[in-house]
Amino acid sequence: APYVQAIRFNPGNIGDKSRIKQIVARCKQFNIPVRIGVNCGSLEQKFEDKYGQTAKGMINSALYNIKYLEDLDFTDIKISLKASDVQRTVEAYRGLRPLVRYPFHLGVTEAGTRFHSTIKSSIAMGSLLLDGIGDTIRVSMTGELEEEIKVGKAILKDSGIVKEGLNIISCPTCGRIEADLVSAVKEVEVATKDIKTPLDISVMGCVVNAIGEAKNADVAIAYGKGSGLIIKKGEVVAKLPTEELLPRLLQEIKRLENR
Repeated sequence: APYVQAIRFNPGNIGDKSRIKQIVARCKQFNIPVRIGVNCGSLEQKFEDKYGQTAKGMINSALYNIKYLEDLDFTDIKISLKASDVQRTVEAYRGLRPLVRYPFHLGVTEAGTRFHSTIKSSIAMGSLLLDGIGDTIRVSMTGELEEEIKVGKAILKDSGIVKEGLNIISCPTCGRIEADLVSAVKEVEVATKDIKTPLDISVMGCVVNAIGEAKNADVAIAYGKGSGLIIKKGEVVAKLPTEELLPRLLQEIKRLENR
């Protein structure tokens, strides 16, 4: 127990309530918080019989188990309400939020492979975080744990919760693109992946889009025929041959990182 930061139990499959009493007793001893982890697919039978596998069923399960822990004089509690789809997950968290003051751990359970998990998790957790709901998150993914962490960090960054790292602005492919934009953006991503300074960086495939779309970027490049522009905060500061654009962009990013 001294090496454990938190304990989670699922009310739907823990069995006899005496087991919860044992968990609470040990957590009290070592000042360890407990997460009541309600899963829509494994609700206690009485809640599933009454409400089905619904957001309302999850909410009522959470309220019942919160009261059970409070009656044991234990309030170091965190709550999660997870379903395998976006709609029930979001509905449950939004429904419970006005009823309790405990912190929430967000997640969509059993969300699938990297592609599907990224979409489901981004929609659900992004929606809730923008509502001001959520204290910790976990991306559930059929895949490597490192990928879960990468997606989770991106959700926190792009929802504005975490202010660090690059926000890369790049245009979709179209007939005006004057360079291999996909490769260029990938190179920027790889070269800047460890930068913590919050920066807006724009990599645009043509000058037409760049002048307006990159106006607020800290630094941007815009490709043209054989050459392109370096733009800083909407101001063109250099026109360079195509092969010099990316090295100059990375140089400018480094300067901004160290300022």
